[in-house]
Amino acid sequence: MIQKKILLYLSLASFLSTPAWAINKEYRQKLEQSGCTQVSEAQGCDINKTKAENIRAGFVNDDSSKASTASPYTGQWQAMSDSGAAVANISIDANDKVTINGKGIKAKKLDGGLQFKQGKIIYTIQGDRRLEGEDVWRDTDAGTQGKILKR
Repeated sequence: MIQKKILLYLSLASFLSTPAWAINKEYRQKLEQSGCTQVSEAQGCDINKTKAENIRAGFVNDDSSKASTASPYTGQWQAMSDSGAAVANISIDANDKVTINGKGIKAKKLDGGLQFKQGKIIYTIQGDRRLEGEDVWRDTDAGTQGKILKR
């Protein structure tokens, strides 16, 4: 009796551990070769045509391999003191390379923002542009701080 239970549990465990695929191998290959997705196929993309034919028909985005969104940090920025004086001019390119007053600075992405340091001043620019007032600089030596504004 115990052996039957063990056999039942082993067969049940074996059954439950096998992978379940949403689509079969042949269908997946047709999708890849045609450039279609399951969604675009439902909208008329033909999985039996080539990717080029589906691009001409407007169902496949030809530059899908390229990133479609630019970095939220790209542009010209200015660090401002509480009195309104400019502390630093910051430039960030499309690859998130930072220059402060013309000098290249090493930057790192941290907690959803881009953070970089020059001397005792730490600059942080928030990646989510919907959040306002979170682009700040802080001088850890002097104890001063201020906002960073996009120009």
